[in-house]
Amino acid sequence: MTPRETFLHLSRGISEGRWHELAALYAEDAVVEQPFALPPAPPRIEGRAAIAEHFASAARGPLRLRARDHVIHETRDPEVIVAEFTYDGEVTTTATTFEMRNIQVLRIRDGLIVATRDYHDHLALNRALNRAPTGSDEHEAGRPAGEMPRESGVLRMR
Repeated sequence: MTPRETFLHLSRGISEGRWHELAALYAEDAVVEQPFALPPAPPRIEGRAAIAEHFASAARGPLRLRARDHVIHETRDPEVIVAEFTYDGEVTTTATTFEMRNIQVLRIRDGLIVATRDYHDHLALNRALNRAPTGSDEHEAGRPAGEMPRESGVLRMR
């Protein structure tokens, strides 16, 4: 599968609720980074087994997500794509609907995701789930609530 096809397979799987199949799209040592994550979402997930558990947790949760408006940008590196899309979401326990915009930067090698940096709108998700963003984790990390983590500015993906 090309990087584009792999990403679209992932997106369709999420939209169709096929959570148990998704970890197979990741390399054994894949890394998922979520710089905008708010508790309880993890900012980093390492390895296919941990990714599988993350998806299993999503399957047990009250969310239904449908991706739309995909725009996929290819880069000079044939393994790296940038995907923009929107989720139409529903909290199934309350029938609350929401919209969540996303950008993902993915490195896909031989049809498997080896690294991804996911910029999901976790604030919109927390609002839909009636979770107040406390910022406590940011403060514990020495960062004011809401301030972006400081990174080199260069996306380094294996």
